[in-house]
Amino acid sequence: MRRQRNRTKLSMEDIEFRTTLLRSLKNCLEAADKLSKALEKTGETADKCSEILKKSNETLDVVIKNQLEIKHTLTEIKNIIQTPNSRPEERKNQVKDSKCEEAKNTQPEKQNEKRIRKYEDSVRSLWDSFKRTNIRIIGVPEDEREQDIENLFKEIMTENFPHLVKEIDLQVQEAQRTPNKRNPKRTTPRHIIIKMPRAKDRES
Repeated sequence: MRRQRNRTKLSMEDIEFRTTLLRSLKNCLEAADKLSKALEKTGETADKCSEILKKSNETLDVVIKNQLEIKHTLTEIKNIIQTPNSRPEERKNQVKDSKCEEAKNTQPEKQNEKRIRKYEDSVRSLWDSFKRTNIRIIGVPEDEREQDIENLFKEIMTENFPHLVKEIDLQVQEAQRTPNKRNPKRTTPRHIIIKMPRAKDRES
């Protein structure tokens, strides 16, 4: 009888040990599953960050291209300004009639003035294009919350990167559609340009 009781006691302890072991294994599996899901979400976030960096690089390429165009335009303007309307040697060979000479010289001067104004407008347009930086949002329909573009951007960031928004204070300096004038023949909505002076850490 004592042996049977001892065997029963050992059997109960063995069952309890196995039960505890199974619970531990189950907890480990659940923890591993949670860790796997967390890593999967981290991977998705990394992919989104990579996409943002790619778009930022594309924007940087556009900015560099605009800089080169500005430099080229300024060089042309400089050449136009520095080019004399007529050299002394050429004046000696021109028609003696002063009225005809003035009429001939007036037309190139007017053309040069028009060209200078055209280049100045081009530089201004390129500079306006150069100022917009940072983030471009596409696909937002026209006339949809036009007066609330800045908050729309913050909502997009909060929806896609909630942890990032909590850690960083996103400051929007300017938000506008580009180009400024709406083309009724255009089938796609104009892009939204978000200019951000800095992303300030809330803890600092």
